[in-house]
Amino acid sequence: MKLSKKEIIKIQKNRDPYLLIDYATKVVPGKSVEGFKILKKNEWFFKVHWPGDPNMPGMLQVEALVQMSSLIIFTLPKMSGKTLYLADSNNIKFFKKIVPGDKLKIVSKLVSSSRGLYKFEAQGYIKKKIACKASFTLILPNFLNINPNRPNQE
Repeated sequence: MKLSKKEIIKIQKNRDPYLLIDYATKVVPGKSVEGFKILKKNEWFFKVHWPGDPNMPGMLQVEALVQMSSLIIFTLPKMSGKTLYLADSNNIKFFKKIVPGDKLKIVSKLVSSSRGLYKFEAQGYIKKKIACKASFTLILPNFLNINPNRPNQE
């Protein structure tokens, strides 16, 4: 399955300027995803990170990996429009600066899932060379009866 930006917006809640993915070229629901973020020169973060040496902040790179990975879950039956939260992240590595004009290819796979917890491994590539990678867990709060608006639930 392929997803355009319009289709991505229909199934997940991030919006511009914080939507950090543009399209998915290969989605296998419940298994894997491949897609892209085209880094335009006028991206909001290039203006402030860093003037004279603009590059995509590392945590936004991780967020792009997370957003692309979430499509693996949001394309499953009855999952469109749900909310997933980042629960943890491990093995974050940055290998190459991502700069204006780059085309970030994101590849992710679902490693495991259990009771509303989804573990992923994802990588970002620029011109077939790895630029970043991370392992992380996304959580579906409604599945676990967690109210994200109520602190200190025990």
